[in-house]
Amino acid sequence: MKNKKEISNKKLLGIAGLGWMFDAMDVGMLSFIIAALQKDWGLSVQQMGWIGSINSIGMAVGALIFGLMADRIGRKWVFIITLLLFSIGSGLSAFTTTLAAFLVLRFIIGMGLGGELPVASTLVSESVPVEKRGKVVVLLESFWAGGWLIAAIISFFVIPKFGWQAALLISALPAFYALYLRLNLPDSPKFEAVKKKEKPSIIQNIRSVWSKEHVRQTTMLWILWFCVVFSYYGMFLWLPSVMVMKGFSMIKSFQYVLIMTLAQLPGYFTAAWFIERMGRKFVLITYLFGTAVSAYFFGSAESLTLLLTSGIFLSFFNLGAWGALYAYTPEQYPTAIRGTGAGMAASFGRIGGVLGPLLVGYFVAQEISITSIFTIFTISILIGALAVFVLGKETKQMELD
Repeated sequence: MKNKKEISNKKLLGIAGLGWMFDAMDVGMLSFIIAALQKDWGLSVQQMGWIGSINSIGMAVGALIFGLMADRIGRKWVFIITLLLFSIGSGLSAFTTTLAAFLVLRFIIGMGLGGELPVASTLVSESVPVEKRGKVVVLLESFWAGGWLIAAIISFFVIPKFGWQAALLISALPAFYALYLRLNLPDSPKFEAVKKKEKPSIIQNIRSVWSKEHVRQTTMLWILWFCVVFSYYGMFLWLPSVMVMKGFSMIKSFQYVLIMTLAQLPGYFTAAWFIERMGRKFVLITYLFGTAVSAYFFGSAESLTLLLTSGIFLSFFNLGAWGALYAYTPEQYPTAIRGTGAGMAASFGRIGGVLGPLLVGYFVAQEISITSIFTIFTISILIGALAVFVLGKETKQMELD
């Protein structure tokens, strides 16, 4: 029985993880596609910023809507719907010839992406044993690094030779995988246990998230999500473009970002190892502090050696922190409002994802230095770490209600 359960957990991790990987592939390629579109369509830095920001607006809407839906129709069906949504949107965007059409499709893609991530982590959290829950959710997040790595490889080899349209068509392949998921993915046993009970209304669920019982963890999560998403999308969507601004060619920039991306995997694996030994708070605070220091040195780097070294550490610590964030978030709420609570926190965080890329585009246009811009991201990350330190409660080994 135990072996069957372990195989089931591994199968769930594989199914959810591959969906996560396809999401990351889409977001990762977008950072390279923005740099390519700037050359093809002659975009201004403000227009480049809007591409990243409209994606995050869609993610905010998707996280809210699909988070609420996950507590009504189940985690499984929301996971499949969102995966199809962003896959089809990616394929269609390859045929756009105007920025306006591209932005509309990026909003739709963002909705699918924003809805899928918190729901997938909730599904996995509710389906694995308590002693493995944190590690498994961080390992789920590690598929993000695999997706980014694939995105970097595709962008390095495909975009310069065949154009950004070919890269987008490749990213549409997950639509077929989503059909396979429909037949093979089990829903959360905890959701199955409560779905027969009378469900509170959506409004009641939203009120519960901000009730006296949950206000502390909700406040902490909203601050944490905003700071992490604001800094991540501000830094990573602009990473290839920042390298170009620092004087490297587009090909060289893609190559260096690929090297930095490789550091994401050990970041996840070390976080997965620490999270069940040292706890969620330790991993979040430590890895966020490491991200902040790395971001400061990356922004101020003038030599290639410091740029690559700080970029590698930035990827290592930031993505390890993301893994802990996705493990920590579903643990803050009972089953009946878990999808709502996680979705609302992620949705609020995506507002930061809107502002981050726009801020970079606006500041670059105003000729504000990259050092100053990355100092802002450094401060943001430290605020997120402080919120966890002051308001966060340790949830290691805690049984989910």
